[in-house]
Amino acid sequence: MKTTLRLAALGALFISSLAQAAELIPIDVHRDANCGCCKKWIAHLEANGFKVNDHVETNMSDVKQRLGVPPRLASCHTAVINGKFVEGHVPADQVLALSQSDLLGAAAPGMPMGSPGMEMDGMADAYQVIGLTKNGTDKVIADYPAR
Repeated sequence: MKTTLRLAALGALFISSLAQAAELIPIDVHRDANCGCCKKWIAHLEANGFKVNDHVETNMSDVKQRLGVPPRLASCHTAVINGKFVEGHVPADQVLALSQSDLLGAAAPGMPMGSPGMEMDGMADAYQVIGLTKNGTDKVIADYPAR
């Protein structure tokens, strides 16, 4: 009886693990090989339910241009989810919201201290996540205060 219960519990755990793995949200991240903050942002995505396909690039400018990232929105790494670009240290919840929106992409321009992957001793600069609309205009989709 105990063995049967243990096997049933292990089976349920295995099935639950498979279901969770199947629910991971795929995202492609393009980054420079030497960027530490990019790796931290990838860890942030993975901790929040994303399956990251990590692409190490030799020319990020070409990647950004190919994906339609305007220079004014540039940061260090560029991701793609559902055909939309994610530029820089955009929080995971904003990445998910972008994937379900009609925007072309979203960005946290520059490298704002305190954004995911740029954490520093609990301090954070105020920053915005900017969405790019289909007509090419910027739209603030999230504000993050300084701490």
